[in-house]
Amino acid sequence: MSAPVNVAAWLLARNLERSPAKAAYLCGDDILTHAALVADAARFANLLRARGLGPGDRVVLVLPDSFAAVKAFLGAMLLAAAPVPVSAQLAQADYAFILEDCGAKALVTWEDSSAALAARGSATVSCVLACSLHGPWGLADHPSEFEAVPPPEDLPGFMLYSSGSTGRPKGVVHRQEDLLVPAAGWGGEVLGVSGADVIFSASKLSFAYGLASSLGLTLVAGATAVLLPGKPGPYELFATLSRHRPTLFFCVPTLYNMMLRAYEPGAADMDIASLRLCFSAGEALPEGLCREWMRATGVEILDGIGSTEAMNVFICNRPGQVRCGASGVVVPGYEARLVDDAGAPVPGGTPGNLHVRGVGIATGYWSRPEKTREAMLPDGWLATGDVCVREGGVFSHRGRSDDMLKVGAHWVSPVQVEEGVRTHPAVLDCAVAGGAVEGLVRPCAHVVLRPDFEAGPGLATEILRHARHALPPQMCPVRVLFHDDLPKTPTGKVQRFRLRQLNGGEGIAHGQEC
Repeated sequence: MSAPVNVAAWLLARNLERSPAKAAYLCGDDILTHAALVADAARFANLLRARGLGPGDRVVLVLPDSFAAVKAFLGAMLLAAAPVPVSAQLAQADYAFILEDCGAKALVTWEDSSAALAARGSATVSCVLACSLHGPWGLADHPSEFEAVPPPEDLPGFMLYSSGSTGRPKGVVHRQEDLLVPAAGWGGEVLGVSGADVIFSASKLSFAYGLASSLGLTLVAGATAVLLPGKPGPYELFATLSRHRPTLFFCVPTLYNMMLRAYEPGAADMDIASLRLCFSAGEALPEGLCREWMRATGVEILDGIGSTEAMNVFICNRPGQVRCGASGVVVPGYEARLVDDAGAPVPGGTPGNLHVRGVGIATGYWSRPEKTREAMLPDGWLATGDVCVREGGVFSHRGRSDDMLKVGAHWVSPVQVEEGVRTHPAVLDCAVAGGAVEGLVRPCAHVVLRPDFEAGPGLATEILRHARHALPPQMCPVRVLFHDDLPKTPTGKVQRFRLRQLNGGEGIAHGQEC
């Protein structure tokens, strides 16, 4: 697909021509048609220009998934400004950091939000637009036509902030045309997305996974997307699935697990019969959860690996060929390799650092040249930071490179340890991180229990004993620590660096060593 001069203008014009009265987005009882989206995106571009914005200016969007979020993103792109969608669930200090880091000139958010409070101390933000779920106040006062601005090659088309699973988030710079990439190999050849599909993503528009599915896949195919403004708990997700009857559902393993525990087959408000496929990304889908989901619901779930830097999924399972516990094969349009820390290829069946190459890779990290050089390698390769194993062309995710543990002479994947611990009937969720035991790094299991079980030394010992039977010796955790919740990013990724920092301290109910 050749890139148009202005991606937003091309997407809007294409859908206006083929189906102006069709619903582009559904949100609660409200419908946003393609014709209305075209008009309001133009109004938004005119509003930004009237407030002094121009090409390349960063426009931070702190909004729930809503019509306003889509209009604002596309309107900023029409002006060739760079929309920067950010989670609506962050603290004021996080917004202050992002506004300063990207040098934002404008902020679009709701009145009195934490982001609006953070903008008061910003040296760069000159425009704050108070916004409802439908758009900023005064939007209707601006013209519904706008001549799109070609995006300058040396300025960002849009930016996303990494989810911060290993610390402070980084601004990831993309070209406008990168928004089109998910609709090709992943959306087209793998998922077969068409104009007949209704798409629902639990992952928000402020994250690459949600933006790719709810905006990229949706608008390129001329499909309809469902937006959920609130926090996506299991009952809210089931209610939305029952109400809007989507055909494709995009979610993360943490929420799939919560939904599975809440699922009551046959319940009127848990009708998922419309789904033809479920997709999981954000972190590895545990083998047991994969099998249990398909058994309970009868709907295939495809696991995949993608990244904010790629703005796409580049490895995934295929419909009709699901291998639970494996991430799948390379998506058309990409190539992948596994290398050791020196950059040499690793043999099959050996864990290695995952590098990918293909369309849509980010141009770099905003104002972080050293990090850019570390990740964006010569010849177009991206060092993803993921550790995988490849056997017969099929990739299996083993964790992040920063999370791998060296136990004796063995590299240990926290993902594999977690899967072994989760097979204990008392364990609802588990995350594994390294901890110092007598001066050596050993796996420590951080466990959330099911409601019917009580934390205590006896149960910790039982879980450790169970793990010794389920795992090789080097993978067995030496300590169990109980938590009410695990520290996670807004996308559902476990922040293992925070677990390492705990080291037996705050938030732990009971611990037990062997």
